[in-house]
Amino acid sequence: MATAKQETAAKKTAVKQTNSGTGIHAPVQPSPELGAIVGNDKLPRSQVISKVWDYIKAHKLQNPENKREIVADAKLKKVFGRDKCTMFEMNKYISQHVKA
Repeated sequence: MATAKQETAAKKTAVKQTNSGTGIHAPVQPSPELGAIVGNDKLPRSQVISKVWDYIKAHKLQNPENKREIVADAKLKKVFGRDKCTMFEMNKYISQHVKA
């Protein structure tokens, strides 16, 4: 007979296996506009955000006076729909350009 500790461990393992392809780890398909920045392959949402940040840093698109503000270039403007946004708003605009 299994102990309470063993049963709890088994339940946690089952939950991890069930949730492995959901939420931030679920692969999403970027739109063509976002694909110009992160590539057109399906990626986990966390990777999409990471690649957008890599792009922002590589092209020096953070406002030097206010690092929370991102100044969009032509590619990012297609994703954000505006000239600039804050890092907190960025996820809202990116989520409009991905689908499961």
